[in-house]
Amino acid sequence: MDDQDILTTLKILIIGESGVGKSSLLLRFTDDTFDPEQAATIGVDFKVKTLSLDGNRAKLAIWDTAGQERFRTLTPSYYRGAQGVILVYDVCSRGSFSKLDAWLNELETFSTKHDMIKMLVGNKIDKDKREVSKEDGLRFARKHHMLFIEASAKTKEGVQCSFEELVEKILQTPGLWETDRHGMTLGVDNADTARPSCGGYCSVV
Repeated sequence: MDDQDILTTLKILIIGESGVGKSSLLLRFTDDTFDPEQAATIGVDFKVKTLSLDGNRAKLAIWDTAGQERFRTLTPSYYRGAQGVILVYDVCSRGSFSKLDAWLNELETFSTKHDMIKMLVGNKIDKDKREVSKEDGLRFARKHHMLFIEASAKTKEGVQCSFEELVEKILQTPGLWETDRHGMTLGVDNADTARPSCGGYCSVV
């Protein structure tokens, strides 16, 4: 298949505190690999992956931004034009969860598409010593009208689903993407007949 089969190209951001596993989630999704010694992202990382959903193929340009303060001056331009964002926290770190409001504020400040789709991901559910309950995550997601899933980049659980649910929701919001590329709306009217969501992990709010 060539690029003529691509319905649209979507810009997806992954944001959140340093150390929550943003790069690990991205690598698991794009390359199906996991490195327990994954180094912190310097500035920004970028990967492209094509995803097929409900007969439509979308090319995802996924931007993985650094969580450390000293790189934050780089980020405003990366928010521009993004149709979707994955906001990540570590379920074993209450601190990373408490910083979510600050990340959302930054998103509101710099994003140019205010109907962008947001997915909250609680990562590292394979670990013990959980500090953030699933209920806490769900409550935060509902409050801010976000999709929500818990995941583990190490075991793969929830990773594919988090990206698929996000992209599916974007494709069901044609105003977000249809004018950016070909203006086609193939298949997106079938939202009611879309495949069932991933095993009850995701909550669409």
